Amino acid sequence: MKKYLRMKTLRLLSNLLAFLLLSQFGQAQKIVYSDIDRNDFRQMNFEIVGKIGGNILVYKNIRSRNDIAVYDNEMKLIENVEMDFIPEKLINVDFVPYGDFFYVVYQYQKRNTIFCEGVKMDGNGKRLGDPVELDTTHFTGTRDNKIYSTIYSEDKQKIMVFKTLHREERQYVFTTILFDNELKKMTKHTWMLPVVDKDVMFTDFAVDNNGDFVFARCEKNGRDYVQRVDLVVKPEQTDTFTICDMNIKDRLLDEVKIKIDNVNKRYVLNSFYYKQKRGSIEGLYSAVWDRDSGKQVLDKYQPFSEDLRNEAKGENGNTKNAFNDFFIRQVVAKRDGGYAVVAESFYSTSRGGGPFNRWDNFYGSPGAGYGGFNDYYSYYPYGYGYGYNPYRWGNGQYTRFFSENVVIFSYDKAGNLQWSNVVRKSQYDDDSDNFLSYATFLGNGELHFLYNQAERKALLLNDQSVDKDGQVKRNPTLRNLDKGYEFMPRYGKQVGAKQMVLPCVYRNYICFAKIDF
Repeated sequence: MKKYLRMKTLRLLSNLLAFLLLSQFGQAQKIVYSDIDRNDFRQMNFEIVGKIGGNILVYKNIRSRNDIAVYDNEMKLIENVEMDFIPEKLINVDFVPYGDFFYVVYQYQKRNTIFCEGVKMDGNGKRLGDPVELDTTHFTGTRDNKIYSTIYSEDKQKIMVFKTLHREERQYVFTTILFDNELKKMTKHTWMLPVVDKDVMFTDFAVDNNGDFVFARCEKNGRDYVQRVDLVVKPEQTDTFTICDMNIKDRLLDEVKIKIDNVNKRYVLNSFYYKQKRGSIEGLYSAVWDRDSGKQVLDKYQPFSEDLRNEAKGENGNTKNAFNDFFIRQVVAKRDGGYAVVAESFYSTSRGGGPFNRWDNFYGSPGAGYGGFNDYYSYYPYGYGYGYNPYRWGNGQYTRFFSENVVIFSYDKAGNLQWSNVVRKSQYDDDSDNFLSYATFLGNGELHFLYNQAERKALLLNDQSVDKDGQVKRNPTLRNLDKGYEFMPRYGKQVGAKQMVLPCVYRNYICFAKIDF
């Protein structure tokens, strides 16, 4: 009897231990990989569309073939659906995802005409109607034939297709075409924006929930600095626009990032600033434009403290130049009117090449953001990514890319710094930057940074998270990291409340991994 009770007690303890272990690991990350497709070699173009109708969809382009790959929740390929409605001379393709369907907006050339068309598709990669012509442009001579861009509002009720043509008389001609969420045309306007100086650049373009078109016109002092910033707002119903001088005083700015705060009806601009030419980055400039009052309500320069510089600098950096290699990657609008800024250190060195220049802008203009810490922040519709470049695998000249620390700043509505913290990482690669940088994942009130870290000659996917109070936590290394898979985190996309899809390379092929948190 005693032996029986002892065995029963041991069995109960064993079951309890197993339950505790299952509870613990049940909340850990689970990774499943798609099977290798021998056609998906690393020179393939791709974009993760999202989770549509319960399936995970990925756009793939190989030469003149365009497919929507449909995966189930276990990343098993259901079907490769050829997008046979797209002509051979495809120039560009964009996606606007919804829960049960998505729009494909694409442009192609036929003789001397650029056509922009759109089509609605479901979660099985099937068309839900015929392609609709959105606009056309006729041209003569040689020119860059990618002229249309597609953006959409935070609530996805407004979709805008626009084009910009540069004229020699120091003016830009804009054509903006606004559609509703059924891709029905609401307005079309053509208007001219003058520029004083030939050295002009624009921020990312955005459309707010009202349908207003917003961006900033920046005049540069030579190649490296912005000396004037004008906010440009074109209302939905008119072909006129307003220009506001954001009054940057005697400072010199770096690249300017703009963010629409739809909840508080404000436009937020941020940039690093310098006190003088060839100087070091001193701090962050912030400006806010209130849409209802039509006035600038914030104009603030905030220098970085010595403590923050010490935290942000790399292993071999110095305090004075700590932020000289940082770029603003994301700006987030909080529901209380504040905002957060995420910046990352990135630079490169080349053998036989010239020195690194910030304005080379290796990542292009991501125009990306993350969705905020649950309901503390307002949702932002675009996934974070830089645009995959299949030819960034080496160009015959030795280049080493470095991607290091990430700094997160949180500001209140008045532009006062609430907290800042550093996600520490150290990455480099030769002749390719596809495996560098990070992906962001929002879950359980924390913003996760997923990135590769070299450990024992292998790249392991690491996870650090930041909560809404600025506390950084290093999470355990992700489980089920099969050997031979190398992740490309910055091209990943969050597809659900607890799901992330990351592209990866296995041997010489591209495949996709789904992570359940």
